Amino acid sequence: MDLRRKLTWIAVLYFAEGLPFGIAYDVWPVYFRVHGVSLREIGLMSLLSLPWTWKMLWAPLVDRFGARQQWISACLLALAVATVAIIPQDAGHPSWLLWGVLLAFTTASATQDIAIDAYAVDVSTPEDTGAINGVRVSAARIALLVGGGGVMMLAGVTGWTPLWIALAAVFLVLSVITYASPRVPLDQNERRNPIGPVLRWLLRWEMLPVLLFVPLFKLGDSLLGRMVKPFWVDRGYSLREIGLVSVTLGVVLTIVGALAGGWFVKRFGIFRGLLWLGIAQALPHLGYAAVAQFTLPRESIYAVSMLESFAQGLGTAAFLSFLMNLCEKEHAATQYALLSALFALTRDVVGAFSGIGVERVGYAAYFAFTMLLAIPTLALLPLIKGRIREKSAASQAA
Repeated sequence: MDLRRKLTWIAVLYFAEGLPFGIAYDVWPVYFRVHGVSLREIGLMSLLSLPWTWKMLWAPLVDRFGARQQWISACLLALAVATVAIIPQDAGHPSWLLWGVLLAFTTASATQDIAIDAYAVDVSTPEDTGAINGVRVSAARIALLVGGGGVMMLAGVTGWTPLWIALAAVFLVLSVITYASPRVPLDQNERRNPIGPVLRWLLRWEMLPVLLFVPLFKLGDSLLGRMVKPFWVDRGYSLREIGLVSVTLGVVLTIVGALAGGWFVKRFGIFRGLLWLGIAQALPHLGYAAVAQFTLPRESIYAVSMLESFAQGLGTAAFLSFLMNLCEKEHAATQYALLSALFALTRDVVGAFSGIGVERVGYAAYFAFTMLLAIPTLALLPLIKGRIREKSAASQAA
């Protein structure tokens, strides 16, 4: 398979991977808030993200049985069915059945992620890994634009029922398309889970500060993100404003921030990136606290939102570079998945209490608290410096 063909299929597959996440993370909080669901229940919906965290538990099944395309296509079909099943449910009073439908949606999405990530590894070579990673990130972000901001802007025009039907149709079309992606022959030995080497890598004493740092670095961002869109709703902003500024422009600026952060890391190294970009990603939280506390012009939240999105991209670039730097090439896929799962577990479990936090102390104090979470993270940096393999050019840059 030539590189252009690889990149085309990677783009399609990672669009399919990013779309459900945009719907669950950006659309559901707004959908349920406009139907009168409490902040407490919206915060608890963070637990619906747990399949994305724990997908490593059933990853060996996906790895061992069936072709990648069969798993991906079946999961997209399940996403279409789950999306249609949302329509007859009472969004204002979520039942256990509706919670089950939403959980089925996130589980199907997490399972297709396993197969898609495995497919990307299957088709990658050392020469084209950079190009593949660039395309996969871009395609996933575009999917977030469509599944988040695009969907909410469309909902303001069409209403929710036609929207769910349209999304189900998109998933169905993607199910058919992805089934036609080129098969990659695999040696069965390559499909075994290297548990022993990974455990030896994970259980070293010097990994302890790393295992504390990984879940903490983006924790403030995660807690802020859970309550930002309900905050927009409670302040009376329209679905169009939320979709355009908070989501659509937000994703674009996150991409720009990630590119800028990538340049910074390349120029100054990962350690400096974690330090300075980590500080940069925390500071805009004070902007949200100020908007919540003081009577400021209506457009103030636009500026804060755009600044926060850009800073989030800066921090993400440094963080992902750090995760990749930690992994050994022989077991990089499994090790990266474990580190990602550790980060995601903290994000989802702690995020479940975000609504309770806002109800107890209010938006302003809550947003300020998310900024303060950067302090223990930065304090861990000297302890993890020895685990970072810096390129000489970057490490010597001033």
